[in-house]
Amino acid sequence: MQRSTERILTTHVGSLPRPAELYALIERRQEGGAVDAAAFAAQVGSAVAEAVRRQAEAGIDIVADGEMGRVGFIPYVNERLTGIEPSPGEPANYWSESREYKAFPEFYAWAQGQPGAAGKAGRTRWLCTGPVAYKGQAALAADIANLKEAIRGLPEGQGVVEAFMPAVSPGNLVNWNRNLHYPSEEAYLYAVADALSEEYRAVIEAGLVLQIDDPLLSSYYVMHPEVSLDGWRRWAQTRVAALNHALKGLPPERIRYHTCYSINIGPRVHDLELKNIVDTMLRVDAGAYSFEAANPRHEHEWRVWERVALPEGKVLIPGVVTHSSNIVEHPELVAERIARFAGAVGKEHVIAGADCGFASFAATCEVHPSVVWVKLAALAEGARIASQALWR
Repeated sequence: MQRSTERILTTHVGSLPRPAELYALIERRQEGGAVDAAAFAAQVGSAVAEAVRRQAEAGIDIVADGEMGRVGFIPYVNERLTGIEPSPGEPANYWSESREYKAFPEFYAWAQGQPGAAGKAGRTRWLCTGPVAYKGQAALAADIANLKEAIRGLPEGQGVVEAFMPAVSPGNLVNWNRNLHYPSEEAYLYAVADALSEEYRAVIEAGLVLQIDDPLLSSYYVMHPEVSLDGWRRWAQTRVAALNHALKGLPPERIRYHTCYSINIGPRVHDLELKNIVDTMLRVDAGAYSFEAANPRHEHEWRVWERVALPEGKVLIPGVVTHSSNIVEHPELVAERIARFAGAVGKEHVIAGADCGFASFAATCEVHPSVVWVKLAALAEGARIASQALWR
């Protein structure tokens, strides 16, 4: 994993808005309609090339494929596993019983018509009905090939420093897919971890940085009003242990870990504070940690790193632009945010990132597509300003 040794490097969390034509194909596939495989593959390849080009033009150093061919950052993997089946008769809104919904029912009733509303993406319930094993080698190989080809196709002078590929955590997947096969939730969790480890290893062996997407670590407490803080800690420790099991034998310096508070442009008064999460997060066997730090609920939490020692060799990827507002951050504010973290942990331990993805599901855009690229450009310009001061 590249580090900010000469300037502050920039990245984001992964998902970017899909083109309308590609989204129509993704939606048709999800509904069971016929989609020409070659036409779909061509659309995905074209969309990845465009997404990488626009990231490079915006000044992003560490790029991704935008998750162009994926229906969402969790359910994409259902088609890559055995033993997982859709249950179309069981739709579920996993935010409907959350602390936030219960505290602000009028707001969330209104917000369902707004972009970025919690639970707006909806979901079809998926079920585990048999032994889980990985069968997604071809799909993953196509993702990797598209990303590498897009980087090779960049115009001269628009090179990028590195590329990453997101993959869902075991804990998020078992929360998404109900278990009807394994004798216990722990057995199910570790079976999924074993299966996903094959995807994790393949991403790293392809020369990419692996990003583990694990918003549930932060958002589980919000979604489960019956769970105390101590109860969350017990739950979280089990999930981190399973994730580390999946990562066993893989080089931490090629792994970055992302957690956040999911899709929720709302009051968010029940978000767990970073001070409650940080010790658990740092137990993940990763080389870098990505988290929310650019929205009004969490921007002040940079001070946590004045009290918490970052383990040797680790890197922070704080959000310095947010997915929870269409307001474009001023580059000077972005630079100030970066400088705070650099002052707390050292500039070489900071990569400038975003709070979360900008289109976590193909059907949603937390930020309007026309605004996403301006935000990423503001992120890059803020990093340039910060670098001038930090490497003066």
